[in-house]
Amino acid sequence: MTNILEVRDLKVSFRQDGALTHAVKGVSFDIRKGETLAIVGESGSGKSVSALSTVSLLGPAAEVSGSVKYDNQEMIGADEKMLRKVRGNDISFIFQEPMTSLNPLHTLERQLGESLALHQGLIGDEARARILDLLNRVGIRNPESRLGAYPHELSGGQRQRVMIAMALANRPDLLIADEPTTALDVTIQAQILELLAELQRQEGMSLLFITHDLGIVRKIADRVCVMKAGEIVEMGPTSEIFDNPQHPYTQMLLSAESSGSPEPVEPNAEVVAETKNLKIWFPIHKGLLKRTVGHVKAVNDASISVRAGETVGIVGESGSGKTTLALAIMRLIQSEGGITYRGQNVRDWSTKELRRLRSEMQIVFQDPFGSLSPRMTCEQIIAEGLGVHGSPDGRSKRDHVIEVMTEVGLDPATMHRYPHEFSGGQRQRIAIARAMVLRPRLVVLDEPTSALDMTVQVQIVNLLRDLQRKYDLAYLFISHDLRVVRAMSHKVLVMKQGDVVEMGTTEDIFDRPQTAYTQELISAAFGPAVAAE
Repeated sequence: MTNILEVRDLKVSFRQDGALTHAVKGVSFDIRKGETLAIVGESGSGKSVSALSTVSLLGPAAEVSGSVKYDNQEMIGADEKMLRKVRGNDISFIFQEPMTSLNPLHTLERQLGESLALHQGLIGDEARARILDLLNRVGIRNPESRLGAYPHELSGGQRQRVMIAMALANRPDLLIADEPTTALDVTIQAQILELLAELQRQEGMSLLFITHDLGIVRKIADRVCVMKAGEIVEMGPTSEIFDNPQHPYTQMLLSAESSGSPEPVEPNAEVVAETKNLKIWFPIHKGLLKRTVGHVKAVNDASISVRAGETVGIVGESGSGKTTLALAIMRLIQSEGGITYRGQNVRDWSTKELRRLRSEMQIVFQDPFGSLSPRMTCEQIIAEGLGVHGSPDGRSKRDHVIEVMTEVGLDPATMHRYPHEFSGGQRQRIAIARAMVLRPRLVVLDEPTSALDMTVQVQIVNLLRDLQRKYDLAYLFISHDLRVVRAMSHKVLVMKQGDVVEMGTTEDIFDRPQTAYTQELISAAFGPAVAAE
């Protein structure tokens, strides 16, 4: 089989402030026509840097050596004219976060049309016909009505489909997909993977798939390269890598899966938070007088409870109302219905009345970088809540920071560093430390592991379990990763379009799902065989 891409002894270094950082250290691999090659490894292993090197997209700070040949043409050192011809035409990219890859000021028609005009000279009706065909093929319903839409008007899954349409616009020979499904719900993820496989079959293109999710790799890849610290430590057919891994690092990656179950809840455990028939509707205003013409029904008639030492997992696709429900329980948004916190009806409490409870309710968010101020040190971030609510026991802020940093597995000697000086897993530990320093009773965990590598996910899940056991914490755990939900939760709530469609113990929901929607979610995450058992 002919190679479409040949990489030999690729080395990439970055020079900053006189220091040289070696990101890729002599990597070699081939991609054959029509095959899918997956590159796996943890953050910082050099996966994306290797991919971006193929068409010289690393910028002036990068020092690149070795050889990258596309269709027997050398890419390293190639002139700009040749690179412009190859980029987006012969070799296309799909990136992890479509919202940052799409121009927020341009409509879909303009963004898709730009590439067609540049590489194929298509404009006007010809371009529009091709755009409609592309949107149809990637599963955008009623594409004619979407041509004038802007990226923020689409869901995450729709935006990723538009990115795929843009990447396929010029019928590339090689598609490089860099973590294209990480931020998506399991059902959308399954659809996107199925779509890529179908388009690959139709077009006969090659696919370079970069991910840290080994479950995806097993489904789609023909061969696998395992990267660690800028080097390929193992390479071979997918079945061989998964069934008989040789390198200790590969073995560690394959074993890194959140498993087990949480400690049982005490029978007489206190009910920390409870809702009765909770409803959250957002009004839709139109016209000069901003009359209410309808409502976005975010949550309908939700009744749940969470006890001390208990984790309630909340699952469902984006837009199902998971986070909205949690924010209403925390009294951060308005709602109708009953909200009880430790036996007190707090739904109508004023901001002043709620202030004394705020230290007992904390949130850990999905993005550990976006939720931490880049201008504050680790110590300042963790101690910020102590400045508002005071010390729980009269000790100094620094004593509390040292204690909680040690508790979450951070070195207190690093408290003077800023967020960008920590890894993703360390930043999430800082976010957890910020929540735990006030010794809360209720913690909302909103997708706390979805942006992390599998090995780091396991560490964070174990940390959260340990903290729950130590302090008898009540968790509301929101996630689209059903494997983590299964490992963390005592009970599971399944939401769809604002409705609670199913609720029960973790065992009942995963082993005996009652509704078609729950069965679909579990099938997408674990495969049809598991969902049918």
